[in-house]
Amino acid sequence: MTEVVTIGETMVLFSPICTGSLQYVNYFQKQIGGAESNFAIGIVRLGHTAGWISKVGDDPFGKYLVSFIRGEGVDTSRVRVDNEAPTAVYFKEFHEMKDPKVYYYRAGSAASRISPEDLDEDYIREAKILHLTGITPALGKSARDTVYKAIDIARKHGLIVSFDPNIRKKLWSEEECRSTILDIASKVDIIMPGLEEARFLLGEGDPEDYCRKFLDMGIKTVAMKMGKDGCIVADKGIIQRVAGRVVAKVVDPVGAGDGFDAGFITGILNGWDIIECARLANDVGAFVITVNGDVEGLPTMREIMELRGEFDTIDR
Repeated sequence: MTEVVTIGETMVLFSPICTGSLQYVNYFQKQIGGAESNFAIGIVRLGHTAGWISKVGDDPFGKYLVSFIRGEGVDTSRVRVDNEAPTAVYFKEFHEMKDPKVYYYRAGSAASRISPEDLDEDYIREAKILHLTGITPALGKSARDTVYKAIDIARKHGLIVSFDPNIRKKLWSEEECRSTILDIASKVDIIMPGLEEARFLLGEGDPEDYCRKFLDMGIKTVAMKMGKDGCIVADKGIIQRVAGRVVAKVVDPVGAGDGFDAGFITGILNGWDIIECARLANDVGAFVITVNGDVEGLPTMREIMELRGEFDTIDR
């Protein structure tokens, strides 16, 4: 039995070894990236169990992804192989003066063809939490139907459903994105949006307003990411800002939100109040941005304790 189950596409990431336009980059390192598998790996590193449901192509990239994620301790037993579609890839482009750009090559990928029939109800039933993102329903109708079916299964068996909107405007129209994300949000227990995502979904307002609007939708817990300013968390009894951890140098911000999600949900699994959940989430996100790659910077709980001065370490 895994404590947390998540569903979504993971891609092979090609990360340039230098900054500048991809037009002039010649060498890359191969890594992995996918919001849901990033999250699952984060959960495992923090001491809990997670399973990842997806599809990959019958190709070397698909084998690489499954082997890597399984090697991190995530259960991949419900990953299916599609013999007729490829594993997706994407490229990062780094610049000194602005955030990284991302170029996706995922149309028609194996994971975009995931369907409700690929879900194992008994497998999901045994978990405590189902974690979803807004990326999967953007991949196509069958992927969207799979998300809704997973929510139905989770509701039927009393799981907590957590949701990161993880908005990807390149994948669908703004109107379809907004309406679908809001509809899914109305069916979940925990939502973990970024501040700009909340503004996109709900219009102009301040963070506290957004929290109230999400709670009014029937969502039980809100954890809104605000970058270097930390986050704001809310439930029926509290709306409170939680300061972030100062990071001297940001190496790669991609994946920080997934790390935040893993930290917050780990706190929920530990039975902590939402303030302590938020502190862990902020610390995990801070770790992620100090390392190149989506998952390479995800910390263990021991590393978190060392960061907080709660565990002595001997360096040499």
